[in-house]
Amino acid sequence: MPHTNQATRARIILVALILLAAAYWAGARWGERQPLHVDAVPVESGPSATPASLAARDAALTDEEAINVRVYRQASPAVANILTKATEYDFFMDPVPVEGAGSGFLIDPRGYILTNNHVVEGAQTIEVVLGDRARYQAKFIGADPRNDVALIKIDPKGKQLATLTLGDSSTLQVGQIVLAIGDPFGFQSTLTTGVVSALGRTVQTSQTTFIDEAIQTDAAINKGNSGGPLINSRGEVIGINSAIYTPSGTTAGIGFAIPINTAKRIAHDLITDGRVHQAFLGVETIPIGGYLAGALDLPVQDGLLVQQVTQGGPAASAGIHGGDRVAQAGMRRFYIGGDVIVAIDGQSVASPLDVTLALNRKRPGDSVTVTLYRGGKKMDISVKLGDIPKS
Repeated sequence: MPHTNQATRARIILVALILLAAAYWAGARWGERQPLHVDAVPVESGPSATPASLAARDAALTDEEAINVRVYRQASPAVANILTKATEYDFFMDPVPVEGAGSGFLIDPRGYILTNNHVVEGAQTIEVVLGDRARYQAKFIGADPRNDVALIKIDPKGKQLATLTLGDSSTLQVGQIVLAIGDPFGFQSTLTTGVVSALGRTVQTSQTTFIDEAIQTDAAINKGNSGGPLINSRGEVIGINSAIYTPSGTTAGIGFAIPINTAKRIAHDLITDGRVHQAFLGVETIPIGGYLAGALDLPVQDGLLVQQVTQGGPAASAGIHGGDRVAQAGMRRFYIGGDVIVAIDGQSVASPLDVTLALNRKRPGDSVTVTLYRGGKKMDISVKLGDIPKS
């Protein structure tokens, strides 16, 4: 019996030790840990941060950091992540779903959002995610494809929406601090900073689109930043991030933004009239550079041979002549005998894109001086520009 009692006591002690060890292990793995001899201070950030804690942290910032923090805090709620869905067709004409993403920003409490046309072009559905993660279905309002600017709209449904103030891009200077906010690679509300690197460049982005008076910046811009705002140190939007120069597909420190003055004009037209008003000359032309000028014995080596003028259009009304007979060179047929346009308002033109650029800074009703050759005679003709017809 004594031996049995001792064995029982030993088993009880062993079980107790096992339970104690298990409890210690569980506490070590899942229990709350506090570092020894260190006061634990909770970190406040994001929506949970109090005004007092933000003020304390702001006081420790350098002047440049304070600008970045202030602008980001004010602007990020109004920056939109834009998600699109469309359907394309493969070689066998089978439908293939395509998803896209880009950025945009609210310019009006009614829900108007500016972005790039290439972000939403062809989209069947457009979804917008704002800085507070609220999601909205968006409606396409309209676009100016040649300037790559589009306007979409969400329904705020009574919610007070944060908006961005639009600045004046004509006052920019090289060296000014700029901030870009967008959703590169899907990382929402990402801030990058830099300076205005150059101004006044014309950047051709496709056969028919360009950025006129482009703002060049070294603020990092990547895939997904397209359509997002470029902001000055006062928190005003001065451009729409649109394109990058890149040998590798990622940022190389050379990004381009559409001047906000261009976008403001386009947005105003779309909101008030539902269409973009563009200056219209009303001519169809072909370049004469190369062999054509010599083959046709033209008086100049560069310029645009007028093929046709729009009946009743500005050029026709001003007396500009189109071709009156057909010629053929190889497989190419064209009209000859028309005027050769060499300049608009003193700016040389040698391609249809040059004409588009010259007219891009004009409005319907403005007058331009068209310099041309008719036969061997050089002349200047004043043309009052019209409004491009609805497509």
